[in-house]
Amino acid sequence: MKRSTAGILAFAIISFLLYAFGVDFFDAVWSFPTQRAVPFMVLALVGSGIYISIYLGFPQIKRFWHGVLVTTGKFDNPKDAGDLNHFRALTTALSATVGIGNIAGVGIAIYYGGPGALLWMWITAFFGTTLKFAESTLSLKYREMDINGNTAGGPMYTIENGLGRNWRWLAVAFAAFTIICSMATGNAIQSFTVSDQIYSEVAQVVGSTHWLTLKHFVFEGFEVSVQQIINGLLMATLVGMVILGGIKRIGNVTGILAPFMAGIYVFATLLILLSHFGQLGAAFGLIFKMAINPPAMAGGVGGGVLLVMLHGIKRGLYSNEAGQGSAAIAHSTAKTDQPVREGSVAMLGPFIDTILICTLTGLAIISTGAWEHTEFFVRISVQDATLADSIIASGVFEGRELFNSSLLTSFAFKEGLSWMVGWGDKIITLSILLFALSTAISWSFYGDRATEYLFGPKAILPYRAVYVFFVFLGGIASLDTVWKFGDAALGFMTLPNLLAILLLSRKLKTMSTEYFNQEHIPYK
Repeated sequence: MKRSTAGILAFAIISFLLYAFGVDFFDAVWSFPTQRAVPFMVLALVGSGIYISIYLGFPQIKRFWHGVLVTTGKFDNPKDAGDLNHFRALTTALSATVGIGNIAGVGIAIYYGGPGALLWMWITAFFGTTLKFAESTLSLKYREMDINGNTAGGPMYTIENGLGRNWRWLAVAFAAFTIICSMATGNAIQSFTVSDQIYSEVAQVVGSTHWLTLKHFVFEGFEVSVQQIINGLLMATLVGMVILGGIKRIGNVTGILAPFMAGIYVFATLLILLSHFGQLGAAFGLIFKMAINPPAMAGGVGGGVLLVMLHGIKRGLYSNEAGQGSAAIAHSTAKTDQPVREGSVAMLGPFIDTILICTLTGLAIISTGAWEHTEFFVRISVQDATLADSIIASGVFEGRELFNSSLLTSFAFKEGLSWMVGWGDKIITLSILLFALSTAISWSFYGDRATEYLFGPKAILPYRAVYVFFVFLGGIASLDTVWKFGDAALGFMTLPNLLAILLLSRKLKTMSTEYFNQEHIPYK
């Protein structure tokens, strides 16, 4: 069956299932087989990461410094085939991962799963680092080059070229969910978070009944304001201006934007932690205590540990995308003839993204006491589940307003920087705008590659037009629907990628051993 035919069939099946069963049918990938058991997706991700780490001899420890040296350009040969140098390939991948997951994602993890969710984010990142090494190495190994010398790589090419044509159906499934995920995770969630943050800022100034902020009923469960429409149009315009230039323009923009935005955010967070240095010990204590032995009332039917674990792993995966296969598409563009070399660079991603930036965000939320404004805190504080549900629905507990997503992080920054400025929350607004913009730009390239794989080069421009439209839709969407569909697509992308890594693990180990037995001579 041709790729295009298989792609159309895949989208037809997905659309039918969505129409017949709704988003919850897909979101169940994160709770399968039952709400009372450890989800299969959690076992697959963590289990695969542990297995590959042991099988390859823990490259995330032994080969980490080599990845740093490669990223500095020490071994770059400008004559090697590819689109981007190692640094820009990494920043393109980081621009897609360092973003809303570090601000809103951590906020959501702590809102529902408490401080302990941060520990499970660390665990996901540690073992996910090897998965990132594996998927990026394989993607560069099995990438294709067109007649103009441009790269086409990613897990769909790894599956088809590495496992053979009989596995094309799995490659098609990955590509189809990559396109869907690019629309939801890659841009709608980014646009929604920016729009929600800007709307909140404007509403604080003019109120919620102003003509800009007044929400108009459209249909059940959906209201929209003029401000949200403006936000969506602005984001769509900015993203469209960049992605129409292709991967080289994307690489140029993200090469500047990613370090700049990360620098601002990290500096502001360090100021908060320095001013709350005395609370850091207690913050780490809460993280470990709530991860291993959370109060029983926090977990409801599924149990406290399971709830904390699930929210930490889901948001950890969303943060660094390790095992998902998306970042491997960016790394497959690297200018090198050594696949393992780029795999070493890819290992830096989860460290920068989750171990560093997500940790700083989580510590800011916990050390400032902002985590006490969450659903999790309500549930461990109120013995009666029905009363807790009522309090959560009201949005206020003992005089504290409850905050979710980026608003929780924003509140933490406002409290944490109040000793210096009264507008610490505005740093989150700026960070969200820059992070979301860079993520949406990078994810458009992932969808580009999946679209070209399925339908050929002529389909790329229509895809980009639809992509920009979804950026606008995200600006006026609702939180739960966007996150659920994004999580579902993310899960269905992950399974084919993990299977390919496991089936090609022997080849991967041979490549890794041969590469690291070589003498690595700097390019002159």
